Amino acid sequence: MLGLELVVILGVTVLTCSVAARRLRVAAPVLLLGIGTALGFIPLLREVELPSEVMLLLFLPALLYWESLTTSLREIRRYVRVVILTSTLLVIATAAGVAAVAHAMGMDWGPAWVLGAALAPTDATVVGVFARGLPARSMTLLRAESLINDGTALVIFGVAVSVTAGGETFSFGNVSWLFVLSFGGGALAGVITAWLTVQGRKLLDNPLHENTLSVLTPFVAFLLAEVVHASGVLAVVVCGLILSQVGPRLIHADTRTQSSAFWSLSTFLLNGSLFVLVGLQANMAVRELNSTGVLSGLALVGLISVAVIGVRMLWMFTTPYLIRAIDRRPQQRELRASARSRLVNSLCGFRGAVSMAAALAVPETMAGRDLIVFVTAGVITVTLVVQALLLVPVVRWANLPPDTQFDEERAMAILTSAEAAFEAMPKIAAELGTDPLIIERTRREYEKRLKLLRQGDTQDDEDHPYRRLENDYQALRLAMIAHKRSTIVRLRDERLIDDSVLRNIQTQLDLEEIRLSRRQALD
Repeated sequence: MLGLELVVILGVTVLTCSVAARRLRVAAPVLLLGIGTALGFIPLLREVELPSEVMLLLFLPALLYWESLTTSLREIRRYVRVVILTSTLLVIATAAGVAAVAHAMGMDWGPAWVLGAALAPTDATVVGVFARGLPARSMTLLRAESLINDGTALVIFGVAVSVTAGGETFSFGNVSWLFVLSFGGGALAGVITAWLTVQGRKLLDNPLHENTLSVLTPFVAFLLAEVVHASGVLAVVVCGLILSQVGPRLIHADTRTQSSAFWSLSTFLLNGSLFVLVGLQANMAVRELNSTGVLSGLALVGLISVAVIGVRMLWMFTTPYLIRAIDRRPQQRELRASARSRLVNSLCGFRGAVSMAAALAVPETMAGRDLIVFVTAGVITVTLVVQALLLVPVVRWANLPPDTQFDEERAMAILTSAEAAFEAMPKIAAELGTDPLIIERTRREYEKRLKLLRQGDTQDDEDHPYRRLENDYQALRLAMIAHKRSTIVRLRDERLIDDSVLRNIQTQLDLEEIRLSRRQALD
């Protein structure tokens, strides 16, 4: 029964903390982590353990897939050098910094490097939550870094564990080959999976079937990469980025609507559950710490946290200046970030579930495993709580300039698409055999809208005359739909129609209501 009870507890906790976070204006992950830690004192949940395989094979593919689908590939290409450096060299530097501090505190080099590798990558889902609202450039760099750096960290982790626990000999050639296999094999697995997915979608014409394929896609990509010992993380990310480019031409509106609703809900639940489970694991890590005292362990957590944050901050304020000294091309000067922007980015190096999964994957026979798990859980907590609290005042102090790129591109796209549609209307109407009265009505509506758009009026505020008329129209239509719905419910209650008839008509009314109200899913 523990499995069912755990599902209910996780669901209630995620829902309660999410609602409370909005009202208290606190980041939901902080509350979820804290409640998860507190739940660990309940006797029923004291033995709940998060297997690393569940994290790496169930949670991670789904979460990374949705993150990659909703990330800007154009901006990644634009800042590709920064993304590559932060997702590889910064990861190595962080792992080395953590290992050096841990070794100075008495930990052997092998376990120290294992700990460093576990804490090296930032967490994509946590970054997406805490960094929301930052300028587009910062968001893109942070999300791209956290999507890719897992692959680098897991290679370092695998080498460190093999050398420490397996007795393998470290060699530059072997490590280089592992990196090539991880990144090259992972990218190839992602490309192959994306191609197979596209071919599969072309054969399907049902939203349920297409979205079943969508659910399978990240797990297939991850599995294909794991079979050849490549990076499953990179495979999922590459696959998601490719499909984000192909999808708009391939996926139908009803399939896309259903898919967006499914992934939004499922990733929300997976994310929330994950933070609660990490909190439970942190509680267990304290109870299972045997190789050293709790106070000594907490001191190590503090020093390692300083190392993790310090290495990132040092990187942000040294590497850009070295690059500027080497590359002085005009097009690169346009990509430079201010010191205040880099300070904000340096505080967004949140650690999360990937680090916890790596720590839990350490073999039971390795000396100091309990300390590795304890420190990892502690550093995750510090980066989530302390950095999250610091980020808000620092962002306010930084006073970064508003990002107008989205609004400008949106206005251009709306005007261009409306003009193109208006110009093509006669041809389209002729092909469809549309009634002349409908053509004339549509033409007048488009002319009114185009006049406003050409005046630079692309806003959707409620006080706009065009919007008020549209809102009146929508309000009338929605009221009529509500009346229809109450009528068919009454007919069902009077047993004049069957429940199946009610559901069929209600589905059509729901779709019409969604189209009119244009409700947007909450983030």
